[in-house]
Amino acid sequence: MTAKSAAAAARATVYGYPRQGRNRELKKAVEGYWKGRVTAEALRDAAAELRRSNWRQLTDAGVHEVPTGDFSYYDHVLDTTVMVGAIPERHRAAVDADELDGYFAMARGTHDVAPLEMTKWFDTNYHYLVPELGPDTVFTADSAKQVAELREALTLGHTARPVLVGPVTYLLLAKPAPGVALDFEPLTLLDRLLPVYAEVLADLRAAGAEWVQLDEPALVQDRTSAELNAAERAYRDLGALTDRPRLLVASYFDRLGDALPVLAKAPVEGLALDFTEAAGDNLDALAAVGGLPGKRLVAGVVNGRNVWINDLRKSLSTLGTLLGLADRVDVAASCSLLHVPLDAAAERDIDPQVLRWLAFAQQKTAEIVTLAKGLAQGTGAVTAELAANRADLASRAGSPITRDPAVRARSEAVTDADGRRSHPYAERATAQRAHLGLPLLPTTTIGSFPQTGALRTARADLRAGRIDTAGYEERIRAEISEVISFQEKAGIDVLVHGEPERNDMVQYFAEQLTGYLATQHGWVQSYGTRYVRPPVLAGVVSRTHPMTVRWTSYAQSLSDRPVKGMLTGPVTMLAWSFVRDDQPLGDTARQVALALRDEVNDLEAAGTSVIQVDEPALRETLPLRAADRPAYLAWATEAFRLTTAGVRPDTQVHTHMCYAEFGDIVQAIDDLDADVISLEAARSHMQVARELAAHGYPRAAGPGVYDIHSPRVPSAEEAAALLRKGLEAIPAERLWVNPDCGLKTRAWPETRASLENLVAAARAVRAELAQD
Repeated sequence: MTAKSAAAAARATVYGYPRQGRNRELKKAVEGYWKGRVTAEALRDAAAELRRSNWRQLTDAGVHEVPTGDFSYYDHVLDTTVMVGAIPERHRAAVDADELDGYFAMARGTHDVAPLEMTKWFDTNYHYLVPELGPDTVFTADSAKQVAELREALTLGHTARPVLVGPVTYLLLAKPAPGVALDFEPLTLLDRLLPVYAEVLADLRAAGAEWVQLDEPALVQDRTSAELNAAERAYRDLGALTDRPRLLVASYFDRLGDALPVLAKAPVEGLALDFTEAAGDNLDALAAVGGLPGKRLVAGVVNGRNVWINDLRKSLSTLGTLLGLADRVDVAASCSLLHVPLDAAAERDIDPQVLRWLAFAQQKTAEIVTLAKGLAQGTGAVTAELAANRADLASRAGSPITRDPAVRARSEAVTDADGRRSHPYAERATAQRAHLGLPLLPTTTIGSFPQTGALRTARADLRAGRIDTAGYEERIRAEISEVISFQEKAGIDVLVHGEPERNDMVQYFAEQLTGYLATQHGWVQSYGTRYVRPPVLAGVVSRTHPMTVRWTSYAQSLSDRPVKGMLTGPVTMLAWSFVRDDQPLGDTARQVALALRDEVNDLEAAGTSVIQVDEPALRETLPLRAADRPAYLAWATEAFRLTTAGVRPDTQVHTHMCYAEFGDIVQAIDDLDADVISLEAARSHMQVARELAAHGYPRAAGPGVYDIHSPRVPSAEEAAALLRKGLEAIPAERLWVNPDCGLKTRAWPETRASLENLVAAARAVRAELAQD
């Protein structure tokens, strides 16, 4: 096919779409089912209507090929686990008894059975459920979900393309099942897994699929020769099948590197590649391998991860270059639109000028359709769209909110000394022990306590004018008093105020800092039914007033025990926002760090002796390629130290991280120079404690003993067993006892019971240590 005919054939498509619905209908239906208020049939009906609505939105917008199979009740990797029959043995009975309840048991656990481990999906804030595999794993095909959703779309008259997690990525994301040797490599199961994929592909072909997309984002990471050989073998074997649809292998989030020639040569009919700036040299690399003659190329030129409008002329130029490199070029976002909110037009409180700079899923879909039209018919067919886009880009570039000379001058004046504590850790630890007087194995929580319906109602009433500020603040004081009272009675050593005044750990601060915009409807799935509204970082960041001192000081006035001041760190403030793309991330991080430094210093001046600066996103934002990591970690760790380094040696600085693969960043954790770090460890069976020990981590750590993402209450014996395992790696004088994460999503009854068991476990292990 010539470049001209390839352009004429250009079509618009997407890899995936937000699942929740305009008003988070999926969240309400699923949680209603968990509470017994929604039947299984009603839940399935609600899900089917959301799928129909998504496909209708896409088709009405001009998308030529809609995705199926990307919809999920909880997580698409868990869906893949079901599809290949890799059900953990401990969940087998539940799945056999009721498929839907068994599915949710794997996701959330039960009172008797632990759920699957959860961690971040590459460098996003989406969490997936980690497959558990071992040498005895037997795979069996179950294509019912994928086939049913394809048939739904086809019956409604859509051109549809099923989307599956690819076999190589699925195995690379998996971990050894409990009881399996830690050095077991799930990728060794590839030859056992491929026949199952072959069966699923055949089923989809029989159901009417012309194309099937196999997502292989793991191949954009650094891969060994053995892993690349496995990818080559997987797509050689799948490509050789006779009873299958045409195959589109998709990668995203970064450049493919050495995996590109492997996939380019594979006997598949198409590749989908990321051509945004985040993917680096995919375009040059594709040209270097001779392009994709005779194949389909789906070009991800619209950023599926951020919310800024596309530079349409620049993308059309990229697409034009790609025309000579493939038999057919189609247009898409760089990845699934799952990672952005649904519709910017729903926002009513954002300045209309700024709103013109934003593109959520529906606006990105329109951009994709415009680019496909411009590629197929020429720029003359999209003259009006290009002119409007050019004006919006110019408006953003010239806006005064993106510049502040005072903030720039302060950032440029920062020195290395500003990011160093005045005393080394050993001296600080001695001063802190004397100042705080804490017992061995001190207990604490991560920060938030249950966000009850009454608290959410109070915030809604304040916004609606049904109560005044005085009435709202009285409710907050009462909640803080209850939280402090409970912790004292439970025997917790370092208290928190519970954060009842905070809607979200990032949004709360973003609403008080300059440069940030808050959305009203910008919900994005984090995991399961947990949705967040990432703020939009559009301009220069600075602090105009103290943000946390008042409520922290009030809480401290209620107790003689230390109460932690709680802040969200600079990297997490960036990672869980839609951040500026018009300046280096390190520059933005320094602005945020300086604003937070002022808050830390004010907390200390007000008498706060323990200050926690959470950085759960430090690992999440780690570049996928090792070569890109040193530069990121340099500015990321500098930003944390810049936030915290101005305090006295007897002020104890904590940080917190959760649900990530910490082994990759142990040196960076060390470089933060925090006095105490708390980390997720319950689901991963204290793996992080072993990783810290292997590194020789010299400071205090609290690997979690209570999995807060499950409704089950861990017994005191279970928590004590985890503590003993932690003591195998971390000395008692440096080991803290805490949950995995904040308690915001939990209910009070399970919170009370779990924390009381946590304290009982700490006391039991202290007694054991005293006897040694």
